[in-house]
Amino acid sequence: MRTVPLPVVHPEFMLEPIIDGAGRDAIGLGQLRQPGLDVRHGTVLTLEDISVSFDGFKALNALNLYIGVGELRCIIGPNGAGKTTLMDVITGKTRPSTGKAWFGDTLDLTRMSEVEIAQSGIGRKFQKPTVFEALTVYENLELAQKTDKSVWASLRARLSGEQRDRIDEVLGTIRLEASQHRLAGLLSHGQKQFLEIGMLLMQDPQLLLLDEPVAGMTDAETAFTAELFKSLAGKHSLMVVEHDMGFVGSIADHVTVLHQGSVLAEGSLEQVQADDRVIEVYLGR
Repeated sequence: MRTVPLPVVHPEFMLEPIIDGAGRDAIGLGQLRQPGLDVRHGTVLTLEDISVSFDGFKALNALNLYIGVGELRCIIGPNGAGKTTLMDVITGKTRPSTGKAWFGDTLDLTRMSEVEIAQSGIGRKFQKPTVFEALTVYENLELAQKTDKSVWASLRARLSGEQRDRIDEVLGTIRLEASQHRLAGLLSHGQKQFLEIGMLLMQDPQLLLLDEPVAGMTDAETAFTAELFKSLAGKHSLMVVEHDMGFVGSIADHVTVLHQGSVLAEGSLEQVQADDRVIEVYLGR
């Protein structure tokens, strides 16, 4: 059995568990537990009263969001709704002016650096794929391993059988076995997207943040991405920001609609599509 490394988190970033947690408990989130993260309430991400202002403009306005462990959540909304700022807050790139952000029940994201947040188990994929184009697919995955990245350790590093097995497993997951020795720069746009997702998976993330993952993909690649995300849900928690409503409909059990920095509506895709407020500000008639 493979041993999953525990996140290295300093005590000063930890909060006492939230016992009452009415907002989280009320929406019936899952109880799947993963090593190294306190999720006794079944919630992997809790955002409460989060506001972010830029020169007087509120990019996020008293936003509340709860994502369950193992959940696949889609975030939709018009341009300027606050979707990117939301991801920036979760990953520590932007600090909220008010509000609380917990990863699990005890890790205070507002008091952690971007590196510490990534090490604790949150992985982010931007819309444009970022891979090492001069390296092979296999080498990209090898470089992305959750290991000591110091110069001395890297010079002495040799892959263990367990590490090779993990890379082979991820190659199969992202369907790039046949391209493992190909330079990443020669891959198609969709294959680069899959490789970057594979690089995130090599970090054993608890929560994956995925920004418009199917933009520019072919229909076949989009269909595979839907299949891939559904297979990852449960093992990981996923938050997907996407404009392609067909793709959203193929993967999401729960959809959150943002508008003007706040949650406008939540529910199944059918429920939010039937909401007059959502139709007015985003979907159109």
